[in-house]
Amino acid sequence: MTERLEPFPCSSSEARSLMRIEFTVPFRRVPAPRNFVAEPAPEANGPPPRIARLMALAHKLDALVRSGAVSSYGELARLGHITPGRLTQVMVLLHLAPSIQEYLLFVSAADARLISELALRKIAREPHWELQDVMWERLFNPRH
Repeated sequence: MTERLEPFPCSSSEARSLMRIEFTVPFRRVPAPRNFVAEPAPEANGPPPRIARLMALAHKLDALVRSGAVSSYGELARLGHITPGRLTQVMVLLHLAPSIQEYLLFVSAADARLISELALRKIAREPHWELQDVMWERLFNPRH
């Protein structure tokens, strides 16, 4: 046999009179003074974004070859335990316009998530920096 449950014995108006909710709403009577002095960006927590590390690595590896510390890019690939093709992919980032390279070196982690290495390599194929800047803008503003 099943038991029949009776509804709650008090009505909703009685339940409302028994219920009490307390909370504090913070109101500010005097507005806080606004500080218009530009403050430096807060220090990033954690390592720099991967694309920034790759850009810095490309500059470092290029400097090693130019200085003569390493005789060739092939030797550099062997020393780094990577394929020559992957080394080429990293070094192609040096073909980007200086303004894009600077942005990549100092990009925030939040903005770096929007940038793919593949998209940057496609931009780097364009030899004219002005057109690279246009392609860069399209990467962030696809409506244009």
